[in-house]
Amino acid sequence: MSDRHISQHFETLAIHAGNTADPLTGAVVPPIYQVSTYKQDGVGGLRGGYEYSRSANPTRTALEENLAALEGGRRGLAFASGLAAEDCLLRTLLSPDDHVVIPNDAYGGTFRLFAKVVARWGVQWSVADTSDPAAVRAAITPKTKAVWVETPSNPLLGITDIAALAQVTRDAGARLVVDNTFATPYLQQPLALGADVVVHSLTKYMGGHSDVVGGALITDDPDLGEELAFHQNAMGAVAGPFDSWLVLRGTKTLAVRMDRHSENAAKVADMLTRHARVTSVLYPGLPEHPGHEVAAKQMRSFGGMVSFRVAGGEEAAVEICNRAKVFTLGESLGGVESLIEHPGRMTHASAAGSLLEVPGDLVRLSVGIENADDLLEDLQQALG
Repeated sequence: MSDRHISQHFETLAIHAGNTADPLTGAVVPPIYQVSTYKQDGVGGLRGGYEYSRSANPTRTALEENLAALEGGRRGLAFASGLAAEDCLLRTLLSPDDHVVIPNDAYGGTFRLFAKVVARWGVQWSVADTSDPAAVRAAITPKTKAVWVETPSNPLLGITDIAALAQVTRDAGARLVVDNTFATPYLQQPLALGADVVVHSLTKYMGGHSDVVGGALITDDPDLGEELAFHQNAMGAVAGPFDSWLVLRGTKTLAVRMDRHSENAAKVADMLTRHARVTSVLYPGLPEHPGHEVAAKQMRSFGGMVSFRVAGGEEAAVEICNRAKVFTLGESLGGVESLIEHPGRMTHASAAGSLLEVPGDLVRLSVGIENADDLLEDLQQALG
């Protein structure tokens, strides 16, 4: 039975898609195939299609099938990191003199890839507010091959209407790329809303335990899937077997974790809105958030990321980060433990001085699955 027909329910797919019992022993967890090459049944006679683990590895195959099922796509590809996945996608879609529209609020590493790497081989890019379809339409040129979206965005938690932008990109003959790292496929499925490609940093919620680095691309277009697979093999930044196994373990509990992340984040956001030192709270679950209605339409819940701005400017924001105890001061996000960081000096330092520079008074939280009362108490003492 195809994994695409196991079940229409996410929680069941997360546990079973790609997780075929080992034919030799019956092990219910796919083995870690820590191997570089495979014995062939005669010259050119590949056993199960495997010859060399850069091209394919059974553990990575299991993860890629799982990812495709969870995002409702036909092809999933796993990489050594989220940026490796992005690099493969850009080199597949683009040629020198092509153009890309990127969001005015994006992960600093993504911005650095466009501004410092891709631009050097002649790809042009421009910035638009992707929450405004008219602004994206105005930014598209005859050379535009892709529009890049994060929703919710990092770190300002902006929301983009995926279906509306899908129509804009279709009209322009461009591809819509959606970074779904913050939402995960449990909360949001961009392909069903018209996106062409979904990007993930598997390091975050998909792995979920801060113990693995990885990335992924998923598409429902079989031809594009083949092109991406060619570049994945040709460029070689693939996910290793143990990393693939760790992420595959993580996706099994994604649904229950995301429910708790979202529940805790909503409580944190509510408390922050009532704190005297907080000047604004950026969380799409709040009715006053400008993207709340769109988020409610295209997401199951609002996720575990909360950002807020504080009175007293940058130094006050840094002080709050340093005073936290249950919230660990650290980059990344999406693990079971709560993290706090100062984007301007940490994850988004590469965007300083650009159109994507983040406010100095901004603090970003990755709200974990600890007891919510402990999290609230810690933030209250950190805020003072």
